[in-house]
Amino acid sequence: MSKNQDPIWADGFSFKRNENAPDFVVGNISVNIENAKKYFDEQGDNGWVNFQVKQSSSGNYYCEHDTWKPTKQNSPKPSGKKVQQDDEDDEDLPF
Repeated sequence: MSKNQDPIWADGFSFKRNENAPDFVVGNISVNIENAKKYFDEQGDNGWVNFQVKQSSSGNYYCEHDTWKPTKQNSPKPSGKKVQQDDEDDEDLPF
């Protein structure tokens, strides 16, 4: 989203951080299905709606519609290089 656009609040979605949850739990997302359906119908773009979870100056979390779209200037370009994955790092994963 560009800085000069007004934010579009993600109607029907809320994010809550639980400070007492384990470290691997970032937070909870709640969806009001009726509001979300209406929101998707109005805001959907090619079957997708992107959100950003942000924190207000008062400390509350909220979901904002991310309207950023890639252009030729800001879209990532493939490097053509293969990235080798180190299987040893997988041992630390909980799954």
